[in-house]
Amino acid sequence: MMEHSGGDDSDENWNTDDELEIDNFQSSPVHSMSETSVGPADATSPNLIQKGISDETFASFIEMGFSSEMIARAIEETGGENSEPMLILETLFKYSTSTEPSSSKSKIINDLTGMGFPEENVIKVLQEYGDENIDEITNVLLTYEEVEKMSKSKDESININDDDNIYSLSSDEEEDKLNYSHETGILQDLIKMQYSREEAAKAIERCGEDASVEEVVDFICAAQMARQFDEFFAEHDKKELITNSKKRRVYNEPPRRERKPNTAMANDELIRLPKPMTGFGVPNEPGLMTQRTVPIPDVGRGPPYFYYENVAMAPKGVWAKISSHLYDIMPEFVDSIYFCAAARKRGYVHNLPIHNRFQIQPPPHCTIQEAFPLTKRWWPSWDRRRKLNCLVTCIASAQLTNRLREKLENHDGEPPLSVQKEILESCRKWNLVWVGKNKLAPLEADEMEKLLGFPRDHTRGGGISRTDRYKSLGNSFQVDTVAYHLSALKPLFPKGINVLSLFTGIGGGEVALHRLQIRMNVVVSVEISEVNRNILSSFWEQTNQTGILREFSDVTKLDNHTIERLMDEYGGFDLVIGGSPCNNLAGGNRISRVGLEGDHSSLFFEYCRILETVRGKSARMRR
Repeated sequence: MMEHSGGDDSDENWNTDDELEIDNFQSSPVHSMSETSVGPADATSPNLIQKGISDETFASFIEMGFSSEMIARAIEETGGENSEPMLILETLFKYSTSTEPSSSKSKIINDLTGMGFPEENVIKVLQEYGDENIDEITNVLLTYEEVEKMSKSKDESININDDDNIYSLSSDEEEDKLNYSHETGILQDLIKMQYSREEAAKAIERCGEDASVEEVVDFICAAQMARQFDEFFAEHDKKELITNSKKRRVYNEPPRRERKPNTAMANDELIRLPKPMTGFGVPNEPGLMTQRTVPIPDVGRGPPYFYYENVAMAPKGVWAKISSHLYDIMPEFVDSIYFCAAARKRGYVHNLPIHNRFQIQPPPHCTIQEAFPLTKRWWPSWDRRRKLNCLVTCIASAQLTNRLREKLENHDGEPPLSVQKEILESCRKWNLVWVGKNKLAPLEADEMEKLLGFPRDHTRGGGISRTDRYKSLGNSFQVDTVAYHLSALKPLFPKGINVLSLFTGIGGGEVALHRLQIRMNVVVSVEISEVNRNILSSFWEQTNQTGILREFSDVTKLDNHTIERLMDEYGGFDLVIGGSPCNNLAGGNRISRVGLEGDHSSLFFEYCRILETVRGKSARMRR
């Protein structure tokens, strides 16, 4: 995925970073808060600033439509001067959900209740999804009915189509079904833990019928964390994003190739996330090795080879569309939890060979305590985590970890179950690790580098702020996973490889090739973030690469003539690698999750355009 730079921060205050993490992480894929023009705060703003909330955050809350009185009340309820912006925001959303619907929604509510939907459900869905898409609202309301039916029936099972709480009943005996008695037990346990029935049912299906309660709670916490950040950073752009989502960006799509339709790709129902998510095989799991279920069409066979990556849990229909534009090649879905101690669920569409793959050495540590052995001394027996959730661009604040410490110190010995549950929820949301007695802390940037397979200090120094390090790492490849897939190329290119790297980020693909000891004769890199370009060029120098590194900043400005000129200059490209932005695809994005039509994720079609140009030029060069 492509990272978006927030710019260099020469005024970085290292003493206050932890206290301002939520405010400083202006990593909204569309507009950061610092870039948004807001009006002056009202007269109560100075008092709020004194209570621990910044003027910028206060203005953002005002822009979201909350009154100053409501903000002041939320601050008092969440701890006064120790209030965290995220907790304030959660409280404000609770206030919003308890208010009466506006008159502009009255007709919609009347229409939907007239169709037989309970008014309580209608209001709840309108508050979460808005009133822009009546079809989606109706689908979600039908979801509630289906979930209620599910709890009363032993013969039906839930099939989750995507990450937006859209369910449908499956009668196909060939599909995976939940064991009803097992599901009911876990479902009831989760409801007793105050999770909603819909959220719990979805998590059970995603995690599988053999999952424990702890694993299901882990999944729910990760989804909640992603949703909270999207709401916090993108709420003020909601109207603009909804408007943009309606504009079909067909002009960006390359001309479709004339070929016989692949019926396997005609319906996204046939592209399901596998369980386990091991693709065509992972190391140390020989029994899971498989073949491609759908052969690569002749038009998509390499060389030149290509490798495209994006989030696995994209909206319905996205992976079918991605595959249809990439020669009808079925995606390989892999969770990096099989390669390291952190999850990272991704889909990869590529035409690489899948035989003779090998893992780079030394292999990474695959549990938290193996990766960070110093934590073992302080790890309590009731925290049974062995893996971390997906690493993201934001970290927990010092206020949060201090509050958790105080809760633990209120109890001698093992804390009660209610406190354990609260602590573990925060641990899973924020990937916290134990660093002392009753002391939890977020991962440091160098620890994230280790988990993601980058060399130590890969993102450190050169004027790169702490915030930028977390943002760049949170959006990067997991190097060990990518290297395992690229390893099949080593015997094919003993004299080195020419690479066109699109949406390069911090160079995960280049690091993977280097660790595989595949010489990079030429790398033409295209990356919009200056911070990330500096990281790649620094890596190139520090590892004494002898090949050529050429850098461009914008894929939209890399025209076909320039691509062909570069191929003439360097003798073509052997590999086109990259992953376009996932901003409009990610599962936690409830505001602008509009699929490939989004302003950023539509850059996927630039990848297709460039790949078509490379493959066309390569065919002419071989004649």
